[in-house]
Amino acid sequence: MSAVLLPGRPVADAVFADLAPRIGALRDAGHNPGLGTILVGHDSASEGYIRIKQQKAAELGFGGRHVQLPDDATQADLSAAIRDFNDDPAIDAMLVQHPAPPQIDYEAALLEIDPDKDADGAHPVNMGRLALSMPGPVPCTPAGIEALLAFHGISIAGREVCILGRGLTLGRPLALLLSQKRPTANAAVTVVHTGVANWPDFTRRAPIVVAAAGVPGILQPEHVSPGAVVVGGGVRYEGRRLLPDVDERCADVAGWITPRVGGVGPTTIAMLFRNAVEAAERRRSSPEAAPRAGDRATDRAAGLDARAGSGLGSEPAK
Repeated sequence: MSAVLLPGRPVADAVFADLAPRIGALRDAGHNPGLGTILVGHDSASEGYIRIKQQKAAELGFGGRHVQLPDDATQADLSAAIRDFNDDPAIDAMLVQHPAPPQIDYEAALLEIDPDKDADGAHPVNMGRLALSMPGPVPCTPAGIEALLAFHGISIAGREVCILGRGLTLGRPLALLLSQKRPTANAAVTVVHTGVANWPDFTRRAPIVVAAAGVPGILQPEHVSPGAVVVGGGVRYEGRRLLPDVDERCADVAGWITPRVGGVGPTTIAMLFRNAVEAAERRRSSPEAAPRAGDRATDRAAGLDARAGSGLGSEPAK
């Protein structure tokens, strides 16, 4: 069996196409949306991610600033950069690129970010909003995965989804997102991890598997049922080498699979900019850009339900 590929670029293109006029409307109203980025050190993979975000920001007409701190920067140095962005009215959304050098407490840095300027949706306040199905910035990779599945017509409502990995940036928030009650979610979500000795029993049983462990090659062909949907969300870098969680031979067993390159990554970037545009709209408080439960126009463009990926369920949870 040769699996059907689930590329992320068409999903991202649809999102960006819808964001463009909204950015134009903000600029016409006298506000150029601003994205602030902070990088500590000179990790080559992180520098590459920052360049991608800066290039996309320029294409979309964003303003903003980038701060690169030295490898030996202290926690106080990072805190000062975050406070500067918090206080800057030209910055609507910001992010601290992960990973950070060992002397930096990344979780402590997250706590200092203004939750309403949290482009990654990683602040504990926004994680709480997600858990309570309240509107707010949504973690980008989980939102991108939901968008990707919906765009390609893969229904997960009422179906079992097994997430391999429990990390704070992907596995845990994805489980919250996909279990919310709306047409593009509403799944029966199981979370397994390397602490579960028989985790392959769970992945083999599930029709939809998301690898989110950050362990290269952890998901092998024998861990996947024939015809299953396989989404590769977790990756690790060694230098500039991309090492995905999903072994490429899984494509011989799966029915659908995300490509090694150009799968979840483009949708993650798209959702980051969706968070940033929504933050700018909320801060401008114009009638056309009032805080909304979901990003309805963008979701329609990406083939999603009005509330998909917004962190707000369509009905009370039951």
